Amino acid sequence: MRISTITNWAYGITVLLTVLSGGAFILSARSAERERIAVEEHLALDRLGEDLALGAELRSDEARLYVMRGEERHLQAFHVREDEERHHQAAIRGVRALEASPAELAALAEVEAHAEALDKIEVEAIAAYQAGDRAGAQAALFGPEHERQQTALLETVTRFRALADTRTSAALDAAKLQADWWGIAAKTMLALTAALFLGVLYFVLKRRVAAPLTRMTGIVTRLAKQDYLVEVPNDPRRDEIGEMNEAIQIFRDNGLERDRLDAERRLDQQTKDLILQMMHRLQACQAQAELAEVVSRFAPQIFPHLAGHLYVQNDSHTALALVGTWHEPHHSAPGFEASACWALRRGRPHISNRGHSDVICQHLEESETAGLCVPLTAQGDTVGLLYFEEREGNAPAIEASRLYLELIAENIGLALANLRLRERLTTLALRDALTGLLNRRCLDEALNRHGREDGTLSVLMIDIDHFKRFNDEFGHDAGDVVMQHVAKIMLDTTDTRGAVYRFGGEEFTILLPGMQETPAFECAERLRERIASAPLSHRGRMLGTVSVSIGVAEAPLNGPAATLLTRADAALLEAKASGRNRTMTSSGLVKAARSA
Repeated sequence: MRISTITNWAYGITVLLTVLSGGAFILSARSAERERIAVEEHLALDRLGEDLALGAELRSDEARLYVMRGEERHLQAFHVREDEERHHQAAIRGVRALEASPAELAALAEVEAHAEALDKIEVEAIAAYQAGDRAGAQAALFGPEHERQQTALLETVTRFRALADTRTSAALDAAKLQADWWGIAAKTMLALTAALFLGVLYFVLKRRVAAPLTRMTGIVTRLAKQDYLVEVPNDPRRDEIGEMNEAIQIFRDNGLERDRLDAERRLDQQTKDLILQMMHRLQACQAQAELAEVVSRFAPQIFPHLAGHLYVQNDSHTALALVGTWHEPHHSAPGFEASACWALRRGRPHISNRGHSDVICQHLEESETAGLCVPLTAQGDTVGLLYFEEREGNAPAIEASRLYLELIAENIGLALANLRLRERLTTLALRDALTGLLNRRCLDEALNRHGREDGTLSVLMIDIDHFKRFNDEFGHDAGDVVMQHVAKIMLDTTDTRGAVYRFGGEEFTILLPGMQETPAFECAERLRERIASAPLSHRGRMLGTVSVSIGVAEAPLNGPAATLLTRADAALLEAKASGRNRTMTSSGLVKAARSA
């Protein structure tokens, strides 16, 4: 029951009990008034009876004293008593209007009759005395008739008083009983009103209001501090407190939902921030290894519940190689053919092992773990593959993160394509298209850079002997093959000790940092011998022996770095003039010039 209903019922019952209690008090007051009237009536009748008896005796005494003494004062007192007697008679007539009983009325009638008889005897005796018949007057007043009438009067008065006392006592007792009863009823109703008020006050305020409010105060305080983990007890009551409890439960549920949404929003914002950071770093990568490191470092932070691989496709678009990994995926091969992946075939993301509802990529193992393959594309060209795998012990996360996964794959594909394009442009700008060696621009930059530094630097200037013969006899294609053949041997021989450049035409240059002229000469000889001893054919035809002439120069021992190419070129020209297929040093030229 609602508190308002309980309060209204309690209010109505309290008003009713208050009205009844007031009515009982009024009736009790009326009963008390009746009791007072009954007491006054009892006293008045008792006093009237006494006055009647006493007045009759006093009046008789005054009449007797007058006829015996003849004193006028006794006659006056008799007349005064006579007036009082008439007053008593008027009082007797008033008693008849007081709901007197028939016995009382009969007694009063007898009292009046005896009083009139006595009055008549006494008046006649006084008249006889005044007429001079003293003896007759005394005989009348002291005679038996007067005595009889007086005695009857007193007996009747006594009887009247007894009857009046009996009646008024009964009425007094009845009025008192009624007044007591109504007083008890009024007090009882007042006590019930107070008990109802206190009961409602205790039940409504303490148990139905105060106790739940005290409990809810602590809950509301914790909710105000955003502690939404507090448990709100279930209150099945359908009253205001129950509605308040339900409102607090709704507020708590809304707070929990708001916290959940805030947590999701913060997690989503954190994911976006990490994705943005990764994108910025992807755009700053200068090599494929750097890009793979960035992806491998940020992917586990963005998707902690997913393991993955980053694959790069080869230039021929036939196979993929693993370049980055995180969280150790277990079900994908480290390398595979492009045709083994349905995502690459279809050109769109593909999920495998998700309830076995779709075909599984051939590079994946059969398992219960879902895997997502996202092709990395840029401008319609596939450059790689991003593979994600749900980690064991974690809830499915691929579908929840698929939008971000595809967004990351798109940006990785663009970054990888840009990086490849940059590498191609760099290669075209720095390397010779035919031989793949560094070009003349790189050579000039290397020499300028070394000129600003201290240290030993040796240079080999190399020229292919009789190169025009290959072009003339076998065609320009054969000439290209010869240059590629010589370039490969130079790269293999130099290895990491130096850098090989195409100087121009059939001339090449090798820089050997930190190497003096003597070991540089030895290196040039090994290179010359390897080129001369390596057979070469083109389209099934032997091209014959290929030989080179080499000039060697060193800085700063025999001159500054700025003159290295000039000195090496002079040694090369001397080697060619001396019969080709030989190595000459710039220091040897200096010695020969001095001896000459």
